[in-house]
Amino acid sequence: MRFLPLLALLAATSVASQTTQPVATPANPAPAPARWPTKEGDVTLPAFRFKTGETMDVRMHYTTLGTPRRGPDGQINNAVMVLHGTGGSGKQFLSPQFADELYGPGQPFDITRHYVILPDNIGHGASSKPSDGKRMAFPKYDYDDMVAAQKAMLDKLGVTRLQVILGTSMGCMHGFVWGETYPGFAERLAPFACLPVPIAGMNRMWRKMLIDGIKADPAWQGGNYTSQPEQGLRTAASLSIIAGSNPLALQKQYPTRAAAEAFLAEAFAKNSANRDANDYIYQVDASRNYDPSPMLEKITVPVLWINSEDDFINPSGYGITEPAEKRMPRATFRLIAATPETKGHGTHTWAKFWKADLARLMAEPVTPAR
Repeated sequence: MRFLPLLALLAATSVASQTTQPVATPANPAPAPARWPTKEGDVTLPAFRFKTGETMDVRMHYTTLGTPRRGPDGQINNAVMVLHGTGGSGKQFLSPQFADELYGPGQPFDITRHYVILPDNIGHGASSKPSDGKRMAFPKYDYDDMVAAQKAMLDKLGVTRLQVILGTSMGCMHGFVWGETYPGFAERLAPFACLPVPIAGMNRMWRKMLIDGIKADPAWQGGNYTSQPEQGLRTAASLSIIAGSNPLALQKQYPTRAAAEAFLAEAFAKNSANRDANDYIYQVDASRNYDPSPMLEKITVPVLWINSEDDFINPSGYGITEPAEKRMPRATFRLIAATPETKGHGTHTWAKFWKADLARLMAEPVTPAR
């Protein structure tokens, strides 16, 4: 649903004290409502070459909604792609707070008019990942590899252009990589909850602490564990809670020690059965080479870039967003103000906070700026 499974749980439980709805995580997403008919499939990318020089056959799993339609040139002209965050999968975008706001009649991704593609990225969901058998011998993929695999998947599906790429968290960063690596392939970009700079400072530090916390568990055994290293995973989950939460909202929703501790117990219990330690390490470390900052001027399509004020992972006070926005000639940046209703880093997946902005982006003409 968002950056990491427990970030998803944080966001999903932000209304738990007021409703009886079950909690969903990316590894165990809420089922789609009956009115959201989906199709699933796999494409194989034979001898896919990673930046490390390693090659292997890669499976890319995807979920789709709607029907592809072709224009006068014979090419599919109604496709949009939505990219998930670290630890997520395409199915997270079937959750009500996203799907119910975007896929219905007259909504920005109305599936009677749009062909919506929801990939599971390398290392995630039902796509190829370390837990399939290679463990720590799996190629050390990074964001460039993940975007290249997305492009190869679209080629297999016969998609030669996209109306928009909407990406959340890791998918937000993928959106910036897409804009520079394949300029114009996506006619619009909607990167939500990231910064177009290297993963450094506190952002890299907490990721490294998370990875080291797993590896420090003796049960990890260099990745050759016979059962999940639960203590290492608990350390990782703890860091994820700190990174993904909205402190203002948590203070309001869990105002007593007992309530706060009960939430933690629920969070750990729901997450423990759905996480593989090696997959987790790869997912978090895939950001290590990310840095779109030198080439932002190559992104000339309309861009809707949204962050939230209560995002620990991408703080608003770094002085990064304004100069970066100016380097992209058709970019609009919006900072969502923190309230007790926003979701910290996970605000990106609650469409009610930015649905109107997305509708305006979809109405933008697509001729690149001169």
